[in-house]
Amino acid sequence: MYDKGQGVSQDSVYAPMWWNIASYNGNKERGPLRDEVAKEMTPIQIEKAQDLAHECFRKKYKGC
Repeated sequence: MYDKGQGVSQDSVYAPMWWNIASYNGNKERGPLRDEVAKEMTPIQIEKAQDLAHECFRKKYKGC
């Protein structure tokens, strides 16, 4: 969704954030996708995606 901008603005941080969450929750397809996209991200973008994923877990996905 965020990777292609389908229904939302395209966002290179939110896409891997959701892939982190999906991967953590057992979706085996999203981990490799996240890893591939991470090759094109800056370290700051990667850190932000990870931080956002942790924040979503903490908030039980409300407001993510």
